[in-house]
Amino acid sequence: MLLLYYAFLKQHDAVMLITINSIGSCIESIYLIFYLIYATKTARQFALQIYTTKLVIFFNIVALGLIILVTLVFFKGHLRVSIVGWICAIFSVCVFAAPLSIIRLVIKTKSVEYMPFPLSFFLTLCAITWFLYGFSLKDFYIATPNILGFSFGITQMILYLVYRGETKALILPDSNNKVQLEQFPNANNVQQSTVNQNQEGAMNYGVAGMISNSQVVPSELNV
Repeated sequence: MLLLYYAFLKQHDAVMLITINSIGSCIESIYLIFYLIYATKTARQFALQIYTTKLVIFFNIVALGLIILVTLVFFKGHLRVSIVGWICAIFSVCVFAAPLSIIRLVIKTKSVEYMPFPLSFFLTLCAITWFLYGFSLKDFYIATPNILGFSFGITQMILYLVYRGETKALILPDSNNKVQLEQFPNANNVQQSTVNQNQEGAMNYGVAGMISNSQVVPSELNV
């Protein structure tokens, strides 16, 4: 949404920005709607739903509204475009830095369960193409953040290649806030262990999911 605002201010060479980010905003909105509808099975998930709703309201309504209002009222011309461009660059860096929690989880558990390779691959490819696009237009508000995106994407793919043959750890919270760790064997490991059989359901944390240190049991431990 910020990049859409930036594109409308920029006016020239903004067709791609408007097109891609319009589609992206619609897709992300659908993601959020599905999350808010279905993340109510347990008390913990309900708390996460309330927290997510607050974040959506704060960033997509309050913060975005303030940015648009302040830049329209107090800044004009090229200065307005530059300020909005820097704000977009900062949030783009935040987007690329979000998977850092998953990188840490992969190293800690020695499992790529929560970091699918296609997502890392297309993150890297996307960063490269947007860098080239921004560089060709000399729009460094677009090009610069994608250098970081390229670096994080390469890092994720390297970690995937390193840990792809390791035992996969599936971390499952139950209704009593205990954790079940199931180790699924690979081709060279036929052992399987399970903690806390009274498991009611699993949560898929996704690529940018957050799991506290107390919930992670290293895969090399003999549970």
